Amino acid sequence: MKILLTNDDGIHAPGIATLYAALVGLGEIDVIAPKDVQSASGHGITFHKPLMAYPTETATFHGIAIDGRPADCVKVGLRAIWPERHGPSSRPDVVISGMNSGANAGVNVIYSGTVAAAVEAAFLGVPAIAVSLYMGGREPAWRRAGEIARVAIDAILKHPLDAHRVVNLNLPIIDRADAPMPPIRVVRMNTAAGSDHFERRQSPEGRTYYWPAGNGMQFAHVSGGSDVEALDEGCVTITPLCYDLTDEATLLVWRNRMEK
Repeated sequence: MKILLTNDDGIHAPGIATLYAALVGLGEIDVIAPKDVQSASGHGITFHKPLMAYPTETATFHGIAIDGRPADCVKVGLRAIWPERHGPSSRPDVVISGMNSGANAGVNVIYSGTVAAAVEAAFLGVPAIAVSLYMGGREPAWRRAGEIARVAIDAILKHPLDAHRVVNLNLPIIDRADAPMPPIRVVRMNTAAGSDHFERRQSPEGRTYYWPAGNGMQFAHVSGGSDVEALDEGCVTITPLCYDLTDEATLLVWRNRMEK
């Protein structure tokens, strides 16, 4: 199996090193990841400046750092770097994005650079898995989190993956090296708005600014059977995602309104 591994926390983040180590033995792994932290960058891409590529040696792997966003890394990776390395007709079997330091559940999937990288792969016809770890304000047991992620990824890869689909995988808080394997739940995305808030402050020169506050996992409400609920219950969550944002339920309604 050929794997393109990326993330949004940057090529030097502990999550990508952990996931790389956990994936060793699954297949051939190429790392193409952002040069710097790109958390919550969403699905932004770069048009007006070159995407500089830096061969990068870490303690865990040799990869390529891209001076861009997560979706840039996958776009340039699949359309340029991968064909240069493996041949013009070659594609990875799967793109894996993560492991993100922080859950990407609920509406956070819209903001997430981790998920955006996976979605970009699906745009381009390569199935993808986004992997995130719920931190919960605690220091994670990274190695154990990687082992648990690998079990879940192996379970996912036992089944056919549509080339244009994304599987969003979230791990609950893993803060013990001997943490047991949590149950795996296939759940919907929680769609309630986040309830984060902003603190009003004054700069030294008297200008008003607003400091984002909250932990990213507080929502107006949590639906039963959702990813947020299952994570709070200590489960590994799997949510299949698609990038077609068409509201099929109201498509006919709008045709009847407008096509007269």
